[in-house]
Amino acid sequence: MFILGGLQALLRPLRRTLGRSPGAAFGLLLAVTTAFLPTPARAVWPFGGGDVPDSETDLRGAASELLSRAIRFPTVNPPGDELPLAEWLVDVLRSEGIEAKVVETPSGDSKLGRGAVWARVPGTGTRRPVVLHSHLDVVPAEPDEWAVAPFEGVTGGGYVIGRGALDAKGITVVHLLTLLELSRRKAPLDRDVILLATPDEETGGRDGAGWLVANRRALLLDAEFLLTEGGGILVGEQGGRHIWGVAVSEKAPCWLRLVSRGTPGHSSAEPRDAAVPRLVAALERIRSFETPVEVVPEVERMFAALAPYARPEDQAPFENLANALANDPAFAARFLGDRSQSGLVRNTVTITVLQGGPKTNVMPAEAFAELDARLLPGESCEEFAGEIRDTIDDPGIRIETLLSIPARSSPAETALFRAIVKTAAELDPGAVVVPRVIGGFTDAHWFRDAGVVAYGFLPRWLPPEESRGIHGPNERVSLDNLERGVKTTVRMLENLGPR
Repeated sequence: MFILGGLQALLRPLRRTLGRSPGAAFGLLLAVTTAFLPTPARAVWPFGGGDVPDSETDLRGAASELLSRAIRFPTVNPPGDELPLAEWLVDVLRSEGIEAKVVETPSGDSKLGRGAVWARVPGTGTRRPVVLHSHLDVVPAEPDEWAVAPFEGVTGGGYVIGRGALDAKGITVVHLLTLLELSRRKAPLDRDVILLATPDEETGGRDGAGWLVANRRALLLDAEFLLTEGGGILVGEQGGRHIWGVAVSEKAPCWLRLVSRGTPGHSSAEPRDAAVPRLVAALERIRSFETPVEVVPEVERMFAALAPYARPEDQAPFENLANALANDPAFAARFLGDRSQSGLVRNTVTITVLQGGPKTNVMPAEAFAELDARLLPGESCEEFAGEIRDTIDDPGIRIETLLSIPARSSPAETALFRAIVKTAAELDPGAVVVPRVIGGFTDAHWFRDAGVVAYGFLPRWLPPEESRGIHGPNERVSLDNLERGVKTTVRMLENLGPR
């Protein structure tokens, strides 16, 4: 009865999904159903000591068990509460003889505490270290939208399902097992390999990676390179080439709050300067606001690299994107009609938070909205806020800056990029390695500011429907990707030679 009742409860959101996407719902149903079936006996690394994984089955089992347990730590940010997870991961690392420690960070509103994981597998020291970075905090998850409990770390159908499976506890697990694999080598690499898993990325990283770079920079041991989230492998359609997208730059976040003031009182006699209508009028102007198209050098290089593999009608325009967007109306309409592409050639702004009065019959003295703007590399948040101010054209609305982080880029002509290219040729023949600009932002900029070459890249082969799980319902990662991620990361580090 437990299995039947539990499965029926899980099927309710699936029925809603089925009407929108039968294929996706069927795949998820298969995973959920399998999760309730008996799991075949397998050797799993016990974490508290003993034999470590020495076979494919053991590696997959260890990855599955580690990630499932990590998901069960409630690290929704805010408030984060990452410290218990950090302490557990450090215990796991130390149990296998790996140097590791917890670095406590500012706790803010956290009651359980906040902290980062630092671990190291020493190399010969002939070259500067490389850092494997991830983050421990996650965004919220609404259980009613999920087919399984989002913080249970359910494993089934070849997947681990739960908040953080992709972003970014799954990355932490791949990095941890990478260190474990390296620690078992007879001959060390020529570089130290450092694992760094930080708190607070989902709200900007100021109390995580930003704080560590500012206050504990010595932990980086003068690292030359860093790998973090932000890029991966796009699976080619219908047997096409896989695209290894290595993020060398990203758009800059510019988060703004609009505060509208007006005459408060009873809603039966609305004055002309009421706060809520004034704010709504301003937001309508913002919705109609369209920023000009601009092709920055990083985006120009990205599409030029993709040109030989694009659709025939897009190959020539991709080779000279700025010219095509300016002079080929048909191509420009097609290109800008794709939101993911359009966002790489213009600043964007999205209305995300809106708050007015507490009651239906009360006019508040103040109402506010929050905007998530993403700016191209080289753009200024202060100048963009001025553009928003001019667009609103209302002195009764105040604009506050909540978060402003300038974009930074890393060069693609490095030993690490060449190692990624070499690894792709060895393990994924025919794949194309492309330096990317991403529309989101990560902690990479904190390390670029410190002089570290930082790339957003984790080797996992994700079809589009799985990528959409990031920050969405039913986030999942395959056991194949966890296993391949470890093996491919190890190979990249082996291929990392001199600059």
